Amino acid sequence: MTTLRCRSAFISDVHLGTPDCKAGYLLDFLRKLRCEKLYLVGDIIDLEALARRPWWPTEHTAVIAEILDLAQRGVEVIYIPGNHDAPMRGLHGQEFGGVRIELDAVHVGADGRRYRVSHGDEFDPEQIGRGWMQHFGEAMHRLICWSNRRLHVMRQRLELPYLPLSIIVKSHIGKALAYICAYEERVVDDARERGFDGHICGHIHFGHVRELNGVLYLNDGDWVEHCTALIEDHTGAMELLHWSEQPAALGRASRELVWPSPAAALALAPLGVCRRDLNELHRAA
Repeated sequence: MTTLRCRSAFISDVHLGTPDCKAGYLLDFLRKLRCEKLYLVGDIIDLEALARRPWWPTEHTAVIAEILDLAQRGVEVIYIPGNHDAPMRGLHGQEFGGVRIELDAVHVGADGRRYRVSHGDEFDPEQIGRGWMQHFGEAMHRLICWSNRRLHVMRQRLELPYLPLSIIVKSHIGKALAYICAYEERVVDDARERGFDGHICGHIHFGHVRELNGVLYLNDGDWVEHCTALIEDHTGAMELLHWSEQPAALGRASRELVWPSPAAALALAPLGVCRRDLNELHRAA
C-alpha cells in the first residue's frame, strides 16, 4: 500500500518516550497517510514516564517531525491531551507548529453524523480506576508489556508479523473484558445525553467499533499494544485499522451497516486475514 487516503484520521495512546511505543509502525502509517484532518486523541507524549526516566530515541523525534510536516502541508491537526500528557491541557486554545491544542472536539462526519472526541479518561472515575488497577495489577501490566516487547523483537528477527500479546491476554480475562464493556457503556450514555451520534476516544488501549442503542462507540486503540487507528472515508464511514507488517481492517461503521470488532478479532487479526462473518453484520440504527 503506497498511500492511505481518507477524510479524517484519529490516533491516540502513542506514549512517545516509553520503550513500549511502536514508533516504527506509526511512522510508516503517518508517511502513507493522506487526509484532511488528523486528531491526536491524547497520551501522544508520555510526560509521566519521561518525568520518571528520560528515554527518547530518534524514531520518536521522527514521529513528531512527521506530524508537524502534515500540519505544514495543510492537514488540520488537533491535539487533545490525555491523562499522561495532562500538563498540555493548560495550553488549550493555542497553536504550535500548526497543531491546535483543545480539551475536546466535535467532529462532523462527511455523512452529517456528529461525534464528540475526547481522550476518554473522564469516564474512568477514581474509584473504578483503583479497583481496576488492584484487579489487573500495574506491575502485571508492565510485565506483559515487557514480554510483548521481547516477543516483538524475536518475531521481527524471524520475519514473523506482529503479535499483540498484551491484547490477547486482556481478551481472555473475563473481568478485564467486563471492565472494558462497562467503560464503553458509560461513554455511550454520555454521548446520548449530549445529543451526539457517537463518541471517539482512546485511553483504555482497546480499539473497538460498537453500536449501542443507536449510538456509536469508536475507540481508536493505541500504538503500544495493538497499533490501531480510526479513519473516516469520504462517505463518512468509520473504520478501525491495525497497522503493522499485515495491515487489517478490524471494524467498520457506515450509516447503512455496522461491522463490529469482536474481542477475538482484535486479538488475532494481525496474524492473518480475518473472515468477515455475516452474522456479525447488522443494519445501523
